[in-house]
Amino acid sequence: MSESNPIDPISQPNQAMESTNQEPTITEDRNAKTRQLLGMKGASAGETSIWKIRLQLMKPITWIPLIWGVVCGAASSGNYTWTLENVLKSALCMLLSGPLLAGYTQTINDYYDRELDAINEPYRPIPSGRISEKQVISQFVLLLLLGYGVAYILDLWAGHPVPNVLLLSVFGSFIAYIYSAPPLKLKQNGWLGNYALGASYIALPWWAGHALFGELNWKIVVLTLFYSLAGLGIAIVNDFKSVEGDRQLGLQSLPVMFGIQTAALICVVMIDLFQGLVAGYLVSIHENLYAAILVLLIIPQITFQDMYFLRDPIANDVKYQASAQPFLVLGMLVTGIALGHAGV
Repeated sequence: MSESNPIDPISQPNQAMESTNQEPTITEDRNAKTRQLLGMKGASAGETSIWKIRLQLMKPITWIPLIWGVVCGAASSGNYTWTLENVLKSALCMLLSGPLLAGYTQTINDYYDRELDAINEPYRPIPSGRISEKQVISQFVLLLLLGYGVAYILDLWAGHPVPNVLLLSVFGSFIAYIYSAPPLKLKQNGWLGNYALGASYIALPWWAGHALFGELNWKIVVLTLFYSLAGLGIAIVNDFKSVEGDRQLGLQSLPVMFGIQTAALICVVMIDLFQGLVAGYLVSIHENLYAAILVLLIIPQITFQDMYFLRDPIANDVKYQASAQPFLVLGMLVTGIALGHAGV
């Protein structure tokens, strides 16, 4: 007969209290691991799986706008139809823009930012010592070569006489390299670096999606480069988490150049103003309904800017992005559909 445990009226509440106290710790640990895997701020440094570390280097959270950019480009072509072949083409183009070339961009950026990350984000894979520099180099070279291979396949599939998607991939990877690597290292200049980043996230995947299903023309190129000025504002948001390291290493990010509050104001004005001007262009080509929808999508962004970002851009940068950016990317799709409908 087994011995029963006596009920201890004192230890039981203590045990319940310990269990309650442990729950937030477990939740925080899970959140930190998720952030680590996605390559977000506030991660933990405990991961040991080399494949998860490699994935963290590629920052999957950053793939989303590039994948979405392909969708916008396909819409602006005016030729996309829901066939199995077109779905497979667009999926392959999303693989190219997101995991492969955005993964390359983020990996090479981490490689050249290892000293800066040691100050700002020491949990990142390279400064934490969880992956060697040689392994990082082999990763971004492989991602680049795979990207070029997929781009060439897409050109063959689309029957392009000139390999447009491959040429865009080469151009985009070159911009990514000079953004991160010396001697140019565009990110040292707050204006040039952030515009290069904004254009890479808006214009380049848009061009790829448009070229895959239609004829890429100068109007689409100019308009998306103009739209990328709103992307410049989004790119500035990412600078606030690195202010201390930027100051120590002499990098001229906008928060360093103008101060936290002025840079935050510049950021939101860029985001709102250039979306509004794109809406004005849609009116000029008689796409009034789409212009009105775009304006309606700007309003919640302004609301979240006031609620979160302008009040404390350093503490609330992630919260602001999670709240406001879905409306910005929906506006991109509305613009793409409008351009396709107008036959621009």
